[in-house]
Amino acid sequence: MLKQGIHLKLGQSLSMTPQLQQAIKMLQLSSLELEQEIQNVLETNPLLERQEDSESNLSNETEREPDIAEHSSESSLSETIPEELSTDSQWDDTYDTEWKTSNTEGESASDYIEKLHSESEGLREHLVWQIDMSNLSSIDKQIAHLIIDYIGDDGLLTEPPEQILEALEAELPIELDEVEAVLRFIQHLDPVGVGARDLGQSLWLQFNFTYPNHTLKKKAQQLLEKDLDLLAKRDYKSIKKQIRLNSDQLDTLIDLVKTLDPNPAGRFSQGDVDYIKPDVYVKKVKGRWLVTHNAETLPAIQVNDSYAELVSDSRTDKAAADYIKNNLQQARWFIKSLENRNTTILNVAHAIVERQMAFLQYGEEAMKPMVLKDLAEQLDLHESTISRVTTKKYLHTPRGIYEFKFFFSSHVNTEAGGECSATAIRAMIKKIITAENPRKPYSDNKLTNLLNEQGINVARRTVAKYREALAIPSSHDRKALS
Repeated sequence: MLKQGIHLKLGQSLSMTPQLQQAIKMLQLSSLELEQEIQNVLETNPLLERQEDSESNLSNETEREPDIAEHSSESSLSETIPEELSTDSQWDDTYDTEWKTSNTEGESASDYIEKLHSESEGLREHLVWQIDMSNLSSIDKQIAHLIIDYIGDDGLLTEPPEQILEALEAELPIELDEVEAVLRFIQHLDPVGVGARDLGQSLWLQFNFTYPNHTLKKKAQQLLEKDLDLLAKRDYKSIKKQIRLNSDQLDTLIDLVKTLDPNPAGRFSQGDVDYIKPDVYVKKVKGRWLVTHNAETLPAIQVNDSYAELVSDSRTDKAAADYIKNNLQQARWFIKSLENRNTTILNVAHAIVERQMAFLQYGEEAMKPMVLKDLAEQLDLHESTISRVTTKKYLHTPRGIYEFKFFFSSHVNTEAGGECSATAIRAMIKKIITAENPRKPYSDNKLTNLLNEQGINVARRTVAKYREALAIPSSHDRKALS
């Protein structure tokens, strides 16, 4: 039988203040996400403003009333506004937050402009525009619009012309040959090859459009429309036998096929464009690597003094004073979180550059092994903090723009007792394969031996894994492609 009673139990649990929760959230945001977060806060907190906004409004300020206190509101509120909230508390525990409103339904002008420029034109819209601008009759345009609805994202036709005819017969008195004629018209629009029934026909349409008078045109049609599977298997002996080609003709035909696009609709399915805005710049000045913040990712935010001083105005009622106190404290914490975020990012960037100077100087082959724990111990931070800082943050270097995470990689021991990073090993493998004889490509075993000769103790399966990560085919496939 269970008995009720009071028991005292000691234990430890993680407690987070609202300030810490906000700081963690700010730390893991990318520069673009941070700008959106700042805009949201500016729209909901009247105590915050951009510095350029305040400077432009100086000329519009009126003289203060004589009975308004002249001393700073920061000092007058030091006793009424707490510097810290207790752990596991929320904003509502201290302040009345019913005044807050949501702006999620609306869309600002800047959001609209960004969306307008970032969205790419879809395949359907591109085809419809060409159809509407063509000299087709009104009936043919109706047929074309329905055919376009049956073209998938890969540019291929999802239903045969007979199925499309059945969908049109109820509305238009047309025959199958009319549907097929309009389909052929669509197949020669931009991009050429869309509306084909399969990949082979799409490639043949492109070949016929690009090389209409080529001497191997008929053989190319047979290869692409009937024997494409042999080409995929690189069964060149069967191809030469089936199509009656000699070695020179086969080489010429394969070179022509390589110029075709297996996915002509691909450029219309890229989605929104993601722009990378580097958080930190790294450049060499007078023999030393200089690490600086990107000023564009450091929005100047400040407290609006005119609103803040109203809390000390004797004419301000209690409800308005509480409203200002709430927003003033949140504004302080927001600015402090921004400062902590910028400082932490810069410190991590300094540490990365300090450890990876060889990469900046000589390239990927000189990359040193580094894990989150290394920077965590150096900067006296938790590994989770380093992980947040290095996610979606970018470093602009003379060698290009890299995400912070790019500079982290595991290590492999060397014969000299040192360590070599996985990134450096991948760069070595790529360099060796680039310089190999195309007719006698190196096997994974040979690559392993060549690396061992350079003092890199690495297993064959590891070499195979790195080669596949570089999207480099096996030695057998590389020889067939040569």
